[in-house]
Amino acid sequence: MRKILFVLSIIFGIYYVFLFDTIPSDFKMVFKLIPMILIILFALLTRNADRRYYTLVCTGLVFCAIGDYTLQWFIIGLTSFLIGHIFYIAAFSGGTKRVPLVAKILLLVYGVMMAIWMCSTLLGKGETILAIAVFAYICVILTMGWMSFCTGSLLSIIGALLFITSDTILAINKFITDVPFSHELIMFTYYGAQIFIACSIAKYSEIRNKVIH
Repeated sequence: MRKILFVLSIIFGIYYVFLFDTIPSDFKMVFKLIPMILIILFALLTRNADRRYYTLVCTGLVFCAIGDYTLQWFIIGLTSFLIGHIFYIAAFSGGTKRVPLVAKILLLVYGVMMAIWMCSTLLGKGETILAIAVFAYICVILTMGWMSFCTGSLLSIIGALLFITSDTILAINKFITDVPFSHELIMFTYYGAQIFIACSIAKYSEIRNKVIH
């Protein structure tokens, strides 16, 4: 059953990403949510999972799905995704691996550059509240990426980095300048991130078992 859900999530994800213009307007949101619902079900059916990691990641997936729908009201959607990232951070914080120095430097440089770029642009437009919200979101997603390295799971790390990539493209496209093929780039990396994070549930359990034994 999990394999079927996995394949269906990829099929519906690819359909929404690359055939978006063929979807009737009234059903675009439905088709956007279908891959996430399938990914959530796939994650929920993971067997022999580390209970803490399983619960936190699945909760994070649900809040991200809520964010998918509420992003049409930007601050509400941003808040839902922020909560989802906090659950991912909590899940990743159970890891015992050290964050590589290169990863620390790159993530910090990214965070500073994005914060200065985004917030200065928004403050210049008089969007003070939005600038604060975006700054908080950058801090949270940066922390999520940082903590993913603690898990020792390549799936968690790839998922977190894809999420950062997706949100970076979205932010640049929304606040700075139009990004060519923005829909395809944002949603492909976004669905990819969620799939990798969902798949990391089983892998994380294997890593934890090795540590314990």
